[in-house]
Amino acid sequence: MIGIIKQLFSATGPLALSLDGYTPRQPQIDMAVAVADALKNSSQLVVEAGTGTGKTFAYLAPALKSKGKTIISTGSKALQEQLYHRDLPQLVKALSASKKTALLKGRANYLCTYRLNQHVAHVPTDDSDVMHQLAMVAKFASETQSGDLADCIGIEDDAKVLPYVNSTADNCLGKECPDFQACYIRKARLNAADADIVVINHHLFFADMAVKDSGFAELMPTADAYIFDEAHQLSEIASDYFGESVSTKKLVDLINDLRAIYRAEIPDMLQLGKSLNKLETSVADLRLQFGVDGSRGDWRTKLSDKQICAALHRVISDLDFVYQVLKLCLDRSDKIEHPFERAL
Repeated sequence: MIGIIKQLFSATGPLALSLDGYTPRQPQIDMAVAVADALKNSSQLVVEAGTGTGKTFAYLAPALKSKGKTIISTGSKALQEQLYHRDLPQLVKALSASKKTALLKGRANYLCTYRLNQHVAHVPTDDSDVMHQLAMVAKFASETQSGDLADCIGIEDDAKVLPYVNSTADNCLGKECPDFQACYIRKARLNAADADIVVINHHLFFADMAVKDSGFAELMPTADAYIFDEAHQLSEIASDYFGESVSTKKLVDLINDLRAIYRAEIPDMLQLGKSLNKLETSVADLRLQFGVDGSRGDWRTKLSDKQICAALHRVISDLDFVYQVLKLCLDRSDKIEHPFERAL
């Protein structure tokens, strides 16, 4: 294997013949040999290499030549796109590799047709931006094969419409969803399960570990080898996924989802509508207590502030009221059960 890797990166190898301006670099060859050795022996390897080493090809080539399934995780979605759409095809072609490749992103990156149809039928807001973007996504839905919202022209990463047309672990209906067979997340996972090289990012890797940890089905397939590009980011990202978090955004998402069900399924349950309005006000009041600039800090310091404490207790009280009303709605709509669990 080491001889094969050295030949790949030599002045007369397939990379030199396929790539304009390619010249062998000893640090790149050394890294590729070390990666190939780690893959062959199922051992751990940490590589630190300077800019210009050619790290990407140094780990991709051995992965394409290895026998097992490899998951490659990048530090960002931008790097993930570059790796999958540019570097990997380039190398597959140069090496005439027959391995099947797949791109797998977190669920928020894929269109949820069920939620799109729900919100097109009952537009959730009078915000003209959201209404315009809903129309754009609806057109995209009729054309896309992958459901990857990054391919939807005009819809940026921070588009207001995204919470209405993608799903989260909290609001996904799973196998109970009427669109389950056509689900883009499901299709992406099936493609990943069938591929030899799967390109993901660190956030998805740890989201998957956190899901496995809680006893739910995993998002991505298991593999024989894992390669982390930009590995210095791992500790911070891991701490995000293995901590507990509650946010005003999560509460607002819950309110919006419940309001859609209320309007479409049980409009006569006026108490539910009123309780959601009350909770929405107290959540907005809590957010205002933290000012315009988001900041990190110690909760104990914040909890010594009487106004923040009072605002927090109002949210808890109003959320409990919503929960009590939802109990009365459980036999009125089967769609209530999932947000009911979230409220709990």
